[in-house]
Amino acid sequence: MSPLVRFGNTLGAGGLALVLAVAFGLQFLLHELPCPLCLLQRVAIALCGLGFVLNLRLGAQPNHYGLVLLSALFGLVVSGRQVLLHVVPGTGAYGSAVLGLHLYSWGVLLFLAVIAGVAVLLIVSGTGRHDHHMRSDSQAAAQFSGFSRLMTLLLVVMIFANAVSAFAQCGPLECPDDPKSYWIVQHLPGFMR
Repeated sequence: MSPLVRFGNTLGAGGLALVLAVAFGLQFLLHELPCPLCLLQRVAIALCGLGFVLNLRLGAQPNHYGLVLLSALFGLVVSGRQVLLHVVPGTGAYGSAVLGLHLYSWGVLLFLAVIAGVAVLLIVSGTGRHDHHMRSDSQAAAQFSGFSRLMTLLLVVMIFANAVSAFAQCGPLECPDDPKSYWIVQHLPGFMR
């Protein structure tokens, strides 16, 4: 795997980890619980990030990029649906705006950027041209260290934190459309209130 392709995949994993961290931080700073569509967008972000991590660990392969693309398309559909729910004047918006846009609007832009980024990485890497190229990429990925490892660790930590938060919010049941409090606070006896 070329250094440029490795850097692109590292940037993808780290950037998506940062997006999850910002969404997670805003959840607590602004005291706004994510809606079910917001949680689905976070799942799509996590899956996109895991596709980049697979490339870093196992070498750039078409099926890893396929995971990123399908996850980004899923996220684009979910965030697009949420934008359409709130585009009609008078319907209100969900959550606070960040730099003039709501997080679901940023989601549309993010998923479009991920799709474009993967297209560039596919062109630059030439993935899928030769079988021996993919095998050598797997051997080169064994040198997984430094910045790539740090970004992967950050992504894994943010995925875990978001998963724990989502369970605390929804429990084993379906999340309410407009969540007001955490499920765990209401249903576990003796839990801190």
